[in-house]
Formats: sequence, structure tokens, C-alpha cells
Amino acid sequence: MVKQRRLIHSMIYILLLAGSFIMLGPLVWTLSTSLKSQQHVFDIPPQWIPDPLTWLNYKDVWAKAPLLYGFMNSAIVVVTVLTMGLFVAAMAAYAFSKFDFPFKEGIFMALLGTMMIPYSVVMIPQYIGFSELGWVDTLLPLIVPGLFGNIVTIFFFRQFMQGSIPTDLIDAAKIDGCGYFRTFTTVALPIVKPAIAAQAALGFMGIWNDFMGPLIYLHTPERQTIQVLIASMQSNYISTSNYPSLMAASIVALLPVVIVFFMAQRYFIESLAITGIKG
Repeated sequence: MVKQRRLIHSMIYILLLAGSFIMLGPLVWTLSTSLKSQQHVFDIPPQWIPDPLTWLNYKDVWAKAPLLYGFMNSAIVVVTVLTMGLFVAAMAAYAFSKFDFPFKEGIFMALLGTMMIPYSVVMIPQYIGFSELGWVDTLLPLIVPGLFGNIVTIFFFRQFMQGSIPTDLIDAAKIDGCGYFRTFTTVALPIVKPAIAAQAALGFMGIWNDFMGPLIYLHTPERQTIQVLIASMQSNYISTSNYPSLMAASIVALLPVVIVFFMAQRYFIESLAITGIKG
């Protein structure tokens, strides 16, 4: 029985390792290609470690394309949406998890129901509305909707708060004279820090990698986010066949996501474990 269990575990580890190598293959090829010269991209057999190794592709990308504008625009959208959106989502989740008010469950289920509406259904009405407001070709259509929280984030925070914030702790804060908002900021928020960190990392990756929204609303190159800017590089700044420069741009855009993920990865397990305690 013990041998069978060890054999099963070994097979699982082997499959996971094989899957990891398959998943990492495109990323390794991208990084390798970004450090090659153009004539060595399609060498047979492929050179995973470039020889000679060159950093000129990264210099070429920064010189030809306005990547700095793309980074700044993406950073503005990410920081603004995450700062305000997570706070609003946490307040909404706190109300749904710890307050009793009429039609609470119905309102919450209605909010969850909006998750079933495809973005393609609301895309045209949103564009018309933002166009009437004069927001097209600005960052406002990407920022304003995210300021009111995300339904998935609200659901995640609600589950986390139900399993990690005792009602007795909130009652004690009320006895000490704390109002609703102070109880939320001094009692609830510190407890849900792991969930906030995990959702901040997920939100960062989602907003940073968003392509459809910026593609629809942003037209001027200096106002485009990093993802749309890289996509436009093939026609505006760099030859379509110049794979090393395109891969260099992709690696540059990927670095912030990788850094944020590794900084916040320890919060994922903690937040998911507590979220599953009660719900």
C-alpha cells in the first residue's frame, strides 16, 4: 500500500514537471529569441542559449517605440483602479458579510448574475456612452468603471470575511465606541490583508495585460497602454519579421507582472485557504 502511494505520488510529480516544462517552453523561447541576432532566430537545431548573446534588441525597442508612454499609461490605470477599486470592493464585501439589511441576498445574487453578461454585449453601449462624454482617446474609460469595484473581488472578499472576521470582534469594537467606518478600517481591513494582496496581484495582472479595452478607446500612440503599443509595433515601429525586437518588447512588458506575482505569491495560498473555511 505504501509503495503504491509512493508510485502514484511519483507519477503525479513527473506529470506536473512535464506540464511545467511545456508551459515554460514559450517563455524560454521568447527570452532566448530576444537575446539573439536576426539571422540566428530559426537555426536548426534551435539554440536555447544564444551564441552570440546580444542586448541590442532591447536598446532598439526603447529607441524606436514610445514604450515609456505605454508604461506610464498602464501604471496610471493600474494604480488608480487598484487603489480605489479594492477599497470599494472591500467595503461592499464587509456590508454583505457582516450587515443585515433588506433584500441583502437578492442584491448579492443580482450582482453575481451580472458576471454572466458577456463583455461583447455591453461593449457598444459603453463606447457610445463614453463617446458622448468625450472620454474616447483618454484613460477615463479604463479607469472609471474599475473605481466601483469588481464583482469577483467583492465575492472573494465576502467569503474571506465570513471565515476570518469574528462577529464578536466587531461587537467589541462597537462597545469601544467605533462607528461603522472606523470598525471597517481598524478591524476588518488589517485582517483581510492577505486577501487584498492576492486580489491586488490578480488585478494587476488582469489590468496590465488588458488588450481589448485600450484597443477600443485609445487611438493616439502616446496614450496607449503597453499591450496595445507592443501590438502596434509590428506595423508602426518594427518590421514584422524582426522577431528578436518583438520578443524583447514582450519581455519588457512581462517583467512587472512577474515581479508582482513573485512578491505576492505567498498570499495566494493563505487567502484561498481562509476563504474556503466558510462560505
